[in-house]
Amino acid sequence: MKEKVLGEVYLITCLITGKQYVGITIRGYLNRWKKHLAQSKTKGTGLHEDIHKYGEDAFKIEVLESKQYANRDRLAKWLFNRERFWISHLDTYLNGYNLTEGAEDNVVEKMGGMETELPKNALPHWELAKKYDLIDFDLGVKITGAGFPVYKGQGARLQRALINFFLDEARDAGYLEIMPPTVVNSASGYGTGQLPDKEGQMYHCEVDDLYLIPTAEVPVTNIYRDVILDEKQLPIKNCAYTQCFRREAGSYGKDVRGLNRLHEFSKVELVRIDKPEHSKQSHQEMLNHVEGLLQKLELPYRILRLCGGDMSFTAALCFDFEVYSEAQQRWLEVSSVSNFDTYQANRLKCRYRDENKKTQLCHTLNGSALALPRIVAALLENNQTPEGIRIPKALIPYTGFDMIK
Repeated sequence: MKEKVLGEVYLITCLITGKQYVGITIRGYLNRWKKHLAQSKTKGTGLHEDIHKYGEDAFKIEVLESKQYANRDRLAKWLFNRERFWISHLDTYLNGYNLTEGAEDNVVEKMGGMETELPKNALPHWELAKKYDLIDFDLGVKITGAGFPVYKGQGARLQRALINFFLDEARDAGYLEIMPPTVVNSASGYGTGQLPDKEGQMYHCEVDDLYLIPTAEVPVTNIYRDVILDEKQLPIKNCAYTQCFRREAGSYGKDVRGLNRLHEFSKVELVRIDKPEHSKQSHQEMLNHVEGLLQKLELPYRILRLCGGDMSFTAALCFDFEVYSEAQQRWLEVSSVSNFDTYQANRLKCRYRDENKKTQLCHTLNGSALALPRIVAALLENNQTPEGIRIPKALIPYTGFDMIK
């Protein structure tokens, strides 16, 4: 079993590097492969080094000797399925984190903010939206379909206020604002890992073979596709506000009511490109930034460290931020902040030239700062009073009003 597991890790490494292998003597590599397995006592960092050393051999043997996957399309599908599993576990394993499969195994790292005591007749946000004429869900259904709400009056102004607040906070933290396209080609989707994994959740313009973006991560990170940066340019810190589009196929029930899950929504995204030795620090700075936003919005929140089975297969380490909805009595995810290590950089060929003039792979990171729908839901529900809905102090300069009436 150990040999099978190690073999699959080595096999997937070649996919991570994106290199091409041709003209190999199968038997020679097979002998080296078996010899290495027999001598293998790898653990921790040693395993990581051996993966890079022997990953090519495993790939060559598996591809060239396999009769079962002689058909190229079937082989590609099989490799992709294995990549999905191992890439979501490898860095997690090497860093000593939990490889369990379910959301129940996520670890609460921190909780903050004050819980709000609401009156017994507190309303959920979809009823508050109707009461104060902020959001018209039925009109959205008429114009487009479910999951495309229409914001009105103070509801629209609250949306715009949050967007500007998030962008200003990002700018003050040293991020350069980008206004990217909201449709991308398949090469961009592949570079950040949305394709071929999530094509079923993306809106596809088939005539032009373009995809509506699920997050600004896709176009902003792809700015650096096929780019060799100078070491002095790092870290790169970008932010972007965009509309985001997700099919959310298979979503239904009370958990998707109102703003809880939409097909189109607004979000401000942070994207960072950094050297490998600095990416952990960059990740922590992004976590601190998102936490600061939630504190300024006066919302109760918690930070979860995701286990291997609950992370995107592209991420090496991911933290989720959730805010508590008093009226719904449940936690709502509002941000994921991820370190992708070299996974995206390998696909994108995003590199930098170090002080010795050698090219190295960058690390990529991104996080929502923040996604608006559930933030709006929590703000409406947690700040309802008999007089109206109170606006947090940090937002008043942006809304121009302190109470929704």
